[in-house]
Amino acid sequence: MSPRPRHLAATAAALALGLAAARAEAPAKPLKAVIELFTSQGCSSCPPADALVMELARDPGLIALTLPVTYWDYLGWKDTLGKDSFARRQKFYAKARGDGQVYTPQAVVNGTAHAIGSERADIEKAVSQFAATGFAASVTLKEEGGALRIRVAPAAGGAATSAGVWVLPTTHQAAVPVTRGENQGRTLSYANVVRGMVRVGDWTGGETTLTAPLSATEAPEADGYVVIVQAERTGKHGLTMPGAILGAARGPAGGPARR
Repeated sequence: MSPRPRHLAATAAALALGLAAARAEAPAKPLKAVIELFTSQGCSSCPPADALVMELARDPGLIALTLPVTYWDYLGWKDTLGKDSFARRQKFYAKARGDGQVYTPQAVVNGTAHAIGSERADIEKAVSQFAATGFAASVTLKEEGGALRIRVAPAAGGAATSAGVWVLPTTHQAAVPVTRGENQGRTLSYANVVRGMVRVGDWTGGETTLTAPLSATEAPEADGYVVIVQAERTGKHGLTMPGAILGAARGPAGGPARR
């Protein structure tokens, strides 16, 4: 090889390394909102909302989650992904807001605003309103030594508050054939189905690092997870009521929980 081609090859290699470094150093897109869709396989109005959440889940600035509920199971089809705990969570949100509105499909944005789950414009409006102020906490995750390390720090301008730190194992995609009920004969598709919720610690407003076992990120059929920091208050009978979501992060791609 003559000196000139070697020079060109070296220059190309340097440029490639520079571009790779630039990509590595580029800041991640800021998280705008966490969207929770309360849905049901027994609800004929839900498939359009399920499809919308699959679209929203592709936006790196959003964490879009599917939480199937169980209160329509009596209509002839038991939701194969549903959990009673998700139905309680939805009811607690309604009590915390004071409007008592519990329905499917219902999207809850950052733990406070709600909208019909198939109404993109209403959901995007709520997301834009929250994005203008941002989250009160920044969350970073690292898996090492068989444990999950969760660093939570107050964001610029964020007010000090207390909250719970939760790990939510998720299934990236799921498809369910329905043979009875309102959606009989349809195969329903979902994104980021929540498989459980594990409380791993508290956040009191300052910078802190929590350590949780990686088992907290795991659940049957889960292939990923999300961590949320959520304000809490005590309701009647000592029940903990979920409030505003103050920060969140996705689990590292390719981590132990993503088998």
